[in-house]
Amino acid sequence: MSGVAAGRARAPRIALISATPTAIAPAVAGLAEEFPAAESWNLLDDRLLGDAPEDGPLPPALVDRMTRLIGHALAGGADGVLLTCSLYGSVTETVETPVPLLAPDAAAFEQALALSAGRGRVLVLASFEAAMRDSLTRFSAVSAAAGPATEPVGVVAPDAFGAARDGDLSMLHDALRDACLPHVTDADTVLLAQFSLAPAARSLSTALGVPVVSGPHAAAAALRTALTGRPL
Repeated sequence: MSGVAAGRARAPRIALISATPTAIAPAVAGLAEEFPAAESWNLLDDRLLGDAPEDGPLPPALVDRMTRLIGHALAGGADGVLLTCSLYGSVTETVETPVPLLAPDAAAFEQALALSAGRGRVLVLASFEAAMRDSLTRFSAVSAAAGPATEPVGVVAPDAFGAARDGDLSMLHDALRDACLPHVTDADTVLLAQFSLAPAARSLSTALGVPVVSGPHAAAAALRTALTGRPL
């Protein structure tokens, strides 16, 4: 190995732990755009989503499964860990790590509150009911702690699930837009509750005329700040 190669700093390695293949590409894209110096490392357990209950908290067996994936990432030298499935975001509150560990939407929650200036209505948009309820509950808790003025409203776009799975960006955009239109008149911001919806964020913002916050970009920017000190 040459002296130059030996002395070259290793790129920060970010482990992206996913519960569905549809979250991988948006997570990698967000990291590439917001933290291009980082190296993405994808870890996938594609039964985590299917094994999760439709209602209620995660059972201990699933919490343990995600915890072991986080441990695998740390053992492999990850400098930061990002969970990409909102249903597993609560696991980050039970695990202590020596590197930044982010829930998929923690940074997005902060960004949505900032964009709504702590007041007005924020649409929490998901492609299935369980994801919407989970994100709405957690975002409501964060917004309540920040002040009572923000009104989170849950919205489900069922047709977006298949569109995201099939990679049909046009159908994804249409499904999300149509679900938001009845609610957007009084909304200040749209918060996408799933990484798989992120590819439609920009076009959806243009169509609705309000900011649309996506988890992958917000999380990648937060990791960049945590690891390099460069602000969001």
